[in-house]
Amino acid sequence: MMNQPDLTDKQKKARRSRNVALGVVLAVLAVMFYVVTIIKVGPGIFDRPM
Repeated sequence: MMNQPDLTDKQKKARRSRNVALGVVLAVLAVMFYVVTIIKVGPGIFDRPM
């Protein structure tokens, strides 16, 4: 196992900001795929019997 260097507070904050931004981008992509799928399949998909 490798030793990781200690990060400064500035580096930790930058890493956290990048992680939050990546999480937001992934969430937006997931919502976009969902919306595009509903548009392509049509709203009738909600009316089908289970």
